[in-house]
Amino acid sequence: MPGSKLSMVFSLVLAGVAVLLSACSSTAKDPTVGWSPNKIYAEAKDELSTGAYEKAIPLFEKLEGRAAGTPLAQQAQIDKAYAHYKNGDPVQAVATLDRFMKLHPASPAIDYALYLKGIVNFNDDLGLFSAITQQDLSERDQKSAKDSFEAFKELSTRYPDSRYTPDARARMNYVVNSLAQSEVHVARYYFERGAYLAAINRAQTAVSEFQSVPALEEALFIMVKSYDALNMSELRDDTMRILEKNYPRTPYLTQGFKARTQPWWKLW
Repeated sequence: MPGSKLSMVFSLVLAGVAVLLSACSSTAKDPTVGWSPNKIYAEAKDELSTGAYEKAIPLFEKLEGRAAGTPLAQQAQIDKAYAHYKNGDPVQAVATLDRFMKLHPASPAIDYALYLKGIVNFNDDLGLFSAITQQDLSERDQKSAKDSFEAFKELSTRYPDSRYTPDARARMNYVVNSLAQSEVHVARYYFERGAYLAAINRAQTAVSEFQSVPALEEALFIMVKSYDALNMSELRDDTMRILEKNYPRTPYLTQGFKARTQPWWKLW
């Protein structure tokens, strides 16, 4: 009996060892073991170029660790941010860029990091389904648009000669139009529901905070209609004169809100 018990214990130990060995052998091995930083970077770039962003991201992360403190590691951070952006993760992309700019404030790639941050927020505001739904960009939350504007503004201020600055400035104009139209969209919403004072306030915000943008024509028209609805004839007439002076051929006075047949924006 003692011998049989000992044999049984020994068999159980062997079985346990076999299970452990099996588990170890089934653990996925890191294929990058023994790779040089340059090889990791080349593989990551290949995955990035083919759209395999989920595969590229961990490779860039490995490179950051193995080449820490080198220009290659900095480049890996920038490329990882781009991969996150293309993989549909703007929050992680922006976080990666912010971390890069904090750790490497003197990097020659700061201008690109600012540009990419602006692009990430710009396209996040653009919206995935806007081309399908024809939704006005101004009808959505404008936080991303404001963040985009600030990144582009910092780029154009700090790096006026950067290769990315001309496009950043063009996009800034677009964002300003979006922000102004957002105010007008809210003003129109209030007007259509009979909240005329609220409509006037939002339209006045657009007029006072923005200049030379397409949205101001409708903002003035909303103010004219709202003052008229409130029987405030003097303010209505004053605003009408401003509208006619700045937009002598405005279709709003003859067509009303039907003049908004075409969106002010276009897909970039």
